[in-house]
Amino acid sequence: MARIRITEADGIAALQAALGEQPSSADVALAVRYTLQLLAERAPGRAVEMRVPPFGAVQCIEGPTHTRGTPPNVIETDPETWLALAMGRERWGDALAAGRISASGPRASLEEILPL
Repeated sequence: MARIRITEADGIAALQAALGEQPSSADVALAVRYTLQLLAERAPGRAVEMRVPPFGAVQCIEGPTHTRGTPPNVIETDPETWLALAMGRERWGDALAAGRISASGPRASLEEILPL
């Protein structure tokens, strides 16, 4: 089943709301999904799985792919950290050092791709 594409206008509106003082869960969810969509477009592939529970996950970055089970390269973070990384409000290395990113596997880094 094809995923529904989030329009740029809807995505930007959700990002603005999600980065506000008291964002709704719906705005955060849409902003996370929109930025994950941008990540998959900017770095297409299936070598790394980027997870932002509970709102979404995408596969990205060219390289070896997996077809079953947990992929060898997984990145996971919370929605607030993900949005800060995607928007350039936080650096990859700082979030990783602070333990706000879980990254496993030799290709599990988005440092060269972020911010979006």
